Amino acid sequence: MTERPLFYALLKAAQKRVERWVEAEAAQIEGVTSAQAGLVLFLGKSDGAAIGDAAEALDVAPSAMTGLVDRMTRAGYVERRPDPTDGRGQRLYLTPQGWSARERAVALLDDLNQRMSEGLSAEDATVVARWLEAVAVKFSRED
Repeated sequence: MTERPLFYALLKAAQKRVERWVEAEAAQIEGVTSAQAGLVLFLGKSDGAAIGDAAEALDVAPSAMTGLVDRMTRAGYVERRPDPTDGRGQRLYLTPQGWSARERAVALLDDLNQRMSEGLSAEDATVVARWLEAVAVKFSRED
């Protein structure tokens, strides 16, 4: 009987290497970190989102998201505006500099996806994506 691969070890090693690559490449986007790139990508599809919604989408603790938004606001990528439906809430919007960073982040992700899928058939890529989605669901915080 053949031993199964140690999926956790393989996934962890791959994740660490991909994160290092993304961090190095994201730094070329005007000094943007990978976390900041994640936020500009999210806001590019959900401009005007609440901080809590952004935190949930990026799987980041609300307190960490507040710090991230503070740094991005100081850097000129994001601005906070009052939530028109909640007097205490704030919404996040990309600035023109944030939109520019988003364009470069999209190009970075396109390059990353291309590199990660090299040597995979379309069917293999679909299987890998389906497996990763299933793992994420199986080990979600709700379990």
